[in-house]
Amino acid sequence: VQLVESGGGSVQAGDSLRLSCVASGRTFSSYSMGWFRQAPGKERDLVATISFTRSGPPTYYADSVKGRFTISRDNAKNTVYLQMNSLKPEDTAIYYCAARTAISVRITGPTDVDYWGQGTQVTVSS
Repeated sequence: VQLVESGGGSVQAGDSLRLSCVASGRTFSSYSMGWFRQAPGKERDLVATISFTRSGPPTYYADSVKGRFTISRDNAKNTVYLQMNSLKPEDTAIYYCAARTAISVRITGPTDVDYWGQGTQVTVSS
């Protein structure tokens, strides 16, 4: 599985960006997908996930992005998106797309990830 991100950039506080991640693999629709971010000198943190589960909420958001970020997926295009609104300087980080191939099991942290994208830089200035 290969994951290729795009959509990062430099914006002002309050602006929006949409990240995209295109995945290879014929069983993409069954993957749990997620977005992580890593700021300089900090750990890689989970931002949002979207799962293929038969029970429970299909999406998860870190408290720091709830109400501002939205994760979605288009299985026909093998693509997962992260819509980021009302961006803040503290959102500045490298954003990584992640995939977990175990069916019906969502991503809860970095150790759950089977595949990573190469990362895309998001910089938010005040």
